[in-house]
Amino acid sequence: MKRYLTLFLLLTNITANAQFQLASYNPLWTSQSKNSGESMPCGGGDIGLNVWVEKGEVLFYVSRSGTFDENNTLLKQGRVRIKLSPNPFDGSDNFRQELILKDGYVKINGKKGDLESEIKVWVDVFNPVVNVEVNSTKPVTTAASYESWRYKDRATRGRENNANSYKWAPQGEVKTLKDEIAFQQNAVMFYHQNQAYTVFDVTVKQQGMDNVKDQLFNPLKNLVFGGILSGEKMISAGTAEGRYMDTDFRSWTLKSAKSGRSQRLTLALHTEYTAAVDNWNTGLNKTLATAKKNPAQAFKKTRKWWNEYWNRSFIAIEGNKPDSNSEDWQVGRNYQLMRYMLGCNAYGAYPTKFNGGLFTFDPSLTDSAHKFTPDFRNWGGGTHTAQNQRLVYWPMLRSGDFDLMKPQFKFYQQTLRNAELRSETYWDHKGASFTEQLENFGLPNPAEYNWKRPAGYDKGMEHNAWLEYQWDTVLEFCLMMLETERYTGKDIREYVPFIESCLTFFNEHYQYLAKQRGSKTFDANGHLVFYPGSAAETYKMAYNANSTLAALRTVLSRLLELPSSVLAEEKKEAWRQMLKRIPPITFREFNGKPTIAPAKLWERINNTESPQLYPVFPWGIYGIGRPGLDTAINTFKYDTDVLKFRSHVGWKQDNIFAARLGLTKEAAELTTLKLKDSGRRFPAFYGPGFDWTPDHNWGGSGMIGLQEMLMQSHGRKIYLFPAWPKDKDVHFKLHAAYQTTVEAKLENGKMQVIKVIPENRRADIIMRPVLHN
Repeated sequence: MKRYLTLFLLLTNITANAQFQLASYNPLWTSQSKNSGESMPCGGGDIGLNVWVEKGEVLFYVSRSGTFDENNTLLKQGRVRIKLSPNPFDGSDNFRQELILKDGYVKINGKKGDLESEIKVWVDVFNPVVNVEVNSTKPVTTAASYESWRYKDRATRGRENNANSYKWAPQGEVKTLKDEIAFQQNAVMFYHQNQAYTVFDVTVKQQGMDNVKDQLFNPLKNLVFGGILSGEKMISAGTAEGRYMDTDFRSWTLKSAKSGRSQRLTLALHTEYTAAVDNWNTGLNKTLATAKKNPAQAFKKTRKWWNEYWNRSFIAIEGNKPDSNSEDWQVGRNYQLMRYMLGCNAYGAYPTKFNGGLFTFDPSLTDSAHKFTPDFRNWGGGTHTAQNQRLVYWPMLRSGDFDLMKPQFKFYQQTLRNAELRSETYWDHKGASFTEQLENFGLPNPAEYNWKRPAGYDKGMEHNAWLEYQWDTVLEFCLMMLETERYTGKDIREYVPFIESCLTFFNEHYQYLAKQRGSKTFDANGHLVFYPGSAAETYKMAYNANSTLAALRTVLSRLLELPSSVLAEEKKEAWRQMLKRIPPITFREFNGKPTIAPAKLWERINNTESPQLYPVFPWGIYGIGRPGLDTAINTFKYDTDVLKFRSHVGWKQDNIFAARLGLTKEAAELTTLKLKDSGRRFPAFYGPGFDWTPDHNWGGSGMIGLQEMLMQSHGRKIYLFPAWPKDKDVHFKLHAAYQTTVEAKLENGKMQVIKVIPENRRADIIMRPVLHN
């Protein structure tokens, strides 16, 4: 009995320790913010808020997944401003704003004289509702204003069109059309209803898809989104006009009918596809009724969700020695903050955008030349760049956040038929043709497709020096789908048709291209010829790009591992034949040492990626416990392009390569550069890098590298601390394939496996603290 009591106390202490570490990571500010660039993220479900206190007033921007307008700009839902009278935040020396990570909410405290107030801002994970709770020691009057810059039509000119799908090539005048906003029975209701003609229609016509238009998925048609702001015993208090940063706005204010010690505000949101606004309004009223029914119970359920979310996994570096000046401690803290922001879009209609997610703020605070509205972000709202998106979603396997991956998978599933119709329309063959700069309706971005195309140019191609022949990034999402089967053991039958269609495209399209060049479909060895191709955006007009070969080899091999109940044997035989047709990877030498080549041949270098290392990550052909590790390490250390392109900025993934190869020194240096404090008030608002702020593919690639430093797997083997410095204390809980969870720590140079689920997987663990350096 004593033995079991000791074990119970040990496990209890571990859990308490993990919770203490998380509390120590709570961002806490004791002074007010200068502007929205110093805001704090808060969210849940599919809603993100930027919360800050400025000049004694509480403000927050509201974003929601899937709110695309006619131009495919991801529009914010507006801004809310709250002011108390008398005001405990006006000139207060006793101020606190804290993000309570464990429970997923922001708490703001202020004191002036004998008046103390606390404002709690939280988002219901299970309903699209923002809640604001005000509690004071003395009666106060609460004024809450809904502010919108879309109270009128706004022409978007020049670089401002980078926020939509027209980018640098608008066809005529582009406008962000006004919302409908009005008081409604002592509440403020607002909505945006997309007009009949959108950028979808423009793109379909541009790309010659009119004949199949009625078969295409259209995410912009009949889309209505908005919400209603209300408060207990609050009344309408008029409208006003003002200006924040670079943008004028109009406000609609609600005010407490009489002062009191407590006040609750509710912002209920609703999105619906309907031709009738009345239908949308009915849905909104249902959401509002649910929100007001039992907010205390809703908060309890939301807290429970966040508590369970944090219990899935964590990484704490030097967790017992909190020190905000220590870069090691910052890396562990910022990993958690990145994971918090990703968790705010757990149930989104669309995946978390790499270029800001749900937490963009006034653009001139990222780039002073961009004096645009708060709706702006660079690289579009409805445009999804696969090379960037993948880095947001790969970390979710190791963190066990499999439910968060569903919006990204759904994005591809619902656009599958559109991609297949591209192949059928342009080339008369089967398979899904997914391009790199992809609209949320599965067609290439119209600016990247290019309006000024040579006569007779292949209509299925993007006429673009960076993107031509880049089809293979979709295969990373195929692998993610397959990996969820290995990690969770769940049936992934719903994803198999998508994966097969993507593979079919490569099988059929490169036979099609070979027939355009000559009479033979395969090379002298019976292999497919992947020409023209592209090794990422860098090595262009490539012949047998190794990133593509590795992708196809890995996805086909994983597909063939599926049980026959998921993939029939007759189908497997066809994929075995395709696997045999994939050419071998090619090599080149530097300083007499063999390295992985980007491709067999290429015509030019166009960007600064290192796809010769993609066989290491994401494809896992080379790495710890696999043949050819020395060759992969040579590629990292001696390939002159790899050395020239190396960086930690933005989507650069050199830290991941280093970790996968067991290069401890390089992995630690690059991952620290990735995940140390961003230099902004919220330390995980990275960027803009190559994209925008907060740069989620910057943070995502940092998360992946950190995970790989601590745990890797190959087959059923699990390698712990494969690229982790011996002198850095760390405590982590991460997920591995075959429904496995491992909790371990390294403290004072001593490694310890604390818990393995299931316990029989402990036998598969190999302790490898340092392989190189």
